[in-house]
Amino acid sequence: MIKRLSKCIREYKTPTILTILFIVGEAIIETYIPFITANMVNDIKASAPMRHILYIGLQLILLAVASLACGGIAGFTSARASAGFARNLRHDIFQKTQTFSFENIDKFSSSSLVTRLTTDVTNVQMSYMMLIRIAIRSPLMLIFSAVMAARMGGKMALTFVVVIPLLAVGLILIGKYAMPAFQSVFRKYDRLNESIEENVRAMRVVKGFSREEYEKKKFGVAAEEICKDFTRAERIVNTNMPLMQFCMYFNMIFILIAGSIISIRSGGTTINIGQISSMLVYGMQILMSLMMLSMIYVTLTMSGESAKRIFEVLDEQPSLTEKKDAVTEVKDGSVDFDGVRFKYSAKAKRDALENIDLHIRSGQTIGIIGGTGVGKSSLVQLIPRLYDVTEGTVKVGGVDVKDYRIDTLRSAVAMVLQKNLLFSGTIKENLRWGNADATDEEIVEACKLAQADDFIQSFPDGYDTHIEQGGTNVSGGQKQRLCIARALLKKPKILILDDSTSAVDTKTDAKIREGLGTYIPETTKIIIAQRVASVQDADRILIMDGGQIVDAGTHEELLERCAIYREIYEQQTNGGDAE
Repeated sequence: MIKRLSKCIREYKTPTILTILFIVGEAIIETYIPFITANMVNDIKASAPMRHILYIGLQLILLAVASLACGGIAGFTSARASAGFARNLRHDIFQKTQTFSFENIDKFSSSSLVTRLTTDVTNVQMSYMMLIRIAIRSPLMLIFSAVMAARMGGKMALTFVVVIPLLAVGLILIGKYAMPAFQSVFRKYDRLNESIEENVRAMRVVKGFSREEYEKKKFGVAAEEICKDFTRAERIVNTNMPLMQFCMYFNMIFILIAGSIISIRSGGTTINIGQISSMLVYGMQILMSLMMLSMIYVTLTMSGESAKRIFEVLDEQPSLTEKKDAVTEVKDGSVDFDGVRFKYSAKAKRDALENIDLHIRSGQTIGIIGGTGVGKSSLVQLIPRLYDVTEGTVKVGGVDVKDYRIDTLRSAVAMVLQKNLLFSGTIKENLRWGNADATDEEIVEACKLAQADDFIQSFPDGYDTHIEQGGTNVSGGQKQRLCIARALLKKPKILILDDSTSAVDTKTDAKIREGLGTYIPETTKIIIAQRVASVQDADRILIMDGGQIVDAGTHEELLERCAIYREIYEQQTNGGDAE
């Protein structure tokens, strides 16, 4: 795990190495100071000259300053290294998610991906900082202090032979019982974030149905479950502190009693006051090192679960892959479905589409009508290869979509969804998603065709009006028209309107369709609609039901022979003219 995560260090190797070097220097100085102090105590007892005492005192001051400098520099470099490591790790996760197909994203909930990019990366970042600082310092302090204690205290150092194994066993037991609790917490974090995200996105619905209390209760239950799990985990981890204090005071009492007895009986020849004082300091350093190691152990226990969740994202293989010799040009906007069958996952019990054979010439306008859940959106999502077919082939420009570079194919296809999103930024910035190099004149032209120019001009800042995240400060109809304008700026070979004029009136809808015909006449246009008026002028209208195309023809042909189409038409027009 550490080996894999170390690949994210990259350009931050220098501050990482510097941190380790300064930590080693700090550990050496810290273990050398008690040795000098012990000699100073013995010299004072032996009535050494003041000059000699001052010289040793100056040494101690210089050593303390050097230790402080090493610790301060290590703190600075470790902060830079850990923050850079976390930045690279987030970058790698985000870059990986950009390669995911909808099938991969469906495997992870959006709230879970957010948790992994934030909470889990933060946990791993903290562990990394502890690894390059405390995890280096504590073992060195433990080893150096044990060696110096053995040198200074002789057989009295055997007390550590009892204390260290006792602490080690305690830490292993703590980790064994704490790990399952931490694993449970992170799974529940996903559900908590999902509840928050859902509530914020659906705030208008929540308030419209006066369900605030219900949402508070739902959030409270999720938060309480996390609180209980963390309480249980922290209760287990906190047993480390009394165990550590017991060992510390046991060691201190043993050294004081045993050292005093030996010193008195030997008249200070076997062990002296300076050695006893240094043994106390070394004992404290050893136990503090063990305490720090226990903190590292607990932190690694937590971050280990976070790292596993991060690796789940990094190890996920995109379900959509490109060939090495992928096609980089889309010839035209023709679309062919040959024996297509599709379901969203291998576990799905039924197909979303089946027995689809469809051939669309470049430049044609195709309308699609059908009830909710019959597969209309599923059908058009296969064209830009948002999903791969389960069986059969989909061709664009006479080439199997699997043979194209994905960005080439999607650059040639523009989709406008019923719930298309706008991003935070100005209207111009949102529209230039369709064409980053579009001039102001081209933007205005596209907006006029999409019937968006009038309401944009009514804003005080016009095209520089700021759009809130998700487009919450514009109406549904305005949002749809902006999204259509954005798609027009792309000048695609295939334009897909997936019920994207549902929030505008029929007159505006008609003007938009008229604009499409004049602005991009050679573009293949596929219009999914609930209104017959939106598709009746199409070259061909497809009727879908149960994941299949049950009929196809012109408006007049379908009125004559298709009962489903005729029923929809009569319901919407009351048997009269669609206009």
